[in-house]
Amino acid sequence: MIFNRPELRPSFLRLTTPVRTVLAALALVGVFGGVLGGVFGGVMPSLAQAKPLKLEKEELKFGFIKLTDMAPLAIAYEKGYFEDEGLYVTLEPQANWKVLLDRTIDGELDGAHMLAGQPLGATIGIGTKAKIITAFSMDLNGNAITVSNDVWKRMKKYVPKDASGKPIHPIKADALKPVVDAYKAEGKPFNMGMVFPVSTHNYELRYWLAAGGIRPGYYAPSDISGQIMADAYLSVTPPPQMPATMEAGTISGYCVGEPWNQQAVFKGIGVPVVTDYGIWKNNPEKVFGVSAAWAKKYPNTHLAVIKALIRAAIWLDANHNANRSEAVKILARPEYVGADAKVIANSMTGTFEYEKGDKRSVPDFNVFFRYFATYPYYSDAIWYLTQMRRWGQIPEAKPDSWYAKIAKEVYRPDIYLKAAKMLVDEGKASKKDFPWMSDGYRPPQSHFIDNIVYDAHKPNAYLEKFKIGLKGNERIEGGKIVGKP
Repeated sequence: MIFNRPELRPSFLRLTTPVRTVLAALALVGVFGGVLGGVFGGVMPSLAQAKPLKLEKEELKFGFIKLTDMAPLAIAYEKGYFEDEGLYVTLEPQANWKVLLDRTIDGELDGAHMLAGQPLGATIGIGTKAKIITAFSMDLNGNAITVSNDVWKRMKKYVPKDASGKPIHPIKADALKPVVDAYKAEGKPFNMGMVFPVSTHNYELRYWLAAGGIRPGYYAPSDISGQIMADAYLSVTPPPQMPATMEAGTISGYCVGEPWNQQAVFKGIGVPVVTDYGIWKNNPEKVFGVSAAWAKKYPNTHLAVIKALIRAAIWLDANHNANRSEAVKILARPEYVGADAKVIANSMTGTFEYEKGDKRSVPDFNVFFRYFATYPYYSDAIWYLTQMRRWGQIPEAKPDSWYAKIAKEVYRPDIYLKAAKMLVDEGKASKKDFPWMSDGYRPPQSHFIDNIVYDAHKPNAYLEKFKIGLKGNERIEGGKIVGKP
């Protein structure tokens, strides 16, 4: 657990909010400016740039899972961005995604590092039903799919090679299909791990498999295993346990965030075959989620949190990732990710290692701010909803208007832009770095591994394009697909 003890804070930061506000106001008009600037060094200049928010709550506890994409929380803490906003934050690692969500819902956590699908899944009642919102997207990309050494040996002969004999990336699941077919012929299940039923990893793994003609299985109200009619059987495994579970032979591969793909390379037990950048270029990955009730009760506190997180994201991507080496050292500490710094650096600093020794430049493997990464797009939310429908988690057909309604209920770019404007006004961010005129929708996207174009304004038409997956009025009953597409 990482925490700020009030008694250990600098004396100025221990002052009550009203007193801090008065001092900041005095600094704004120049009264005591020189004296206070000399006494408090770098603190007063940031406070002097704008009137602080009147916070409804100062002491906060945020949850996270030990993955490198929790970095905005760690950096906002370590660089003092939370305290700049008058916030005193405890960061606490959680056992798994369900515990993290439940504790956010019941108020034990004020907010958390969440899977992009978690606020959506909770809002529409997949698993625990609760209203969760997000006003901040934590990153783009950051995941990969890893297979065991044995599976890689069997699929490698089907992988296209370049003139030097190296595999051509991204590797498609077409190369895995003969291996899965052989397992079926031998009467053996082909098992793979993902981190949670509404995780980005689940949908990315399913997308990749289906694009290669491998059915990942369906969900139904009467069977939430997600393995109905499956060729490959997907099940939940907590991220830090992925390498050991594969090494034990329980699963033959998995989709997870870093550093747990690179850990397989370092341990010599598996090979990452594709990153999610190769499955969907610049896909949204994690979000910062809070309950809708919390956001309503503490609106200014919420804005302050988003401001601090935006500053952290800017720092993480600044000067072409110049700060990443420092970020790696921070994340390697046991209170954050707790993995070897060399393992974290293998992807965090702009490279990615596939087979042992096959390290390639992937500068956008982790993106925290550029490409408007932190803006919560409605179109990102709708993509996840289409995948929930595609695999039966949303069991019945929904009109296009429903997708837009849920996206706008959960994703809150209005809150995000309000926080961004405050940072720009304070001189802590550049106006050009935010999509002020966006309607919340990205233009139609074609950067998918199967080249299918995604237009968020037409989710049902998008679903019609897939050979594998539910569409139209189809549903799962009695272990099979019924209804008209």
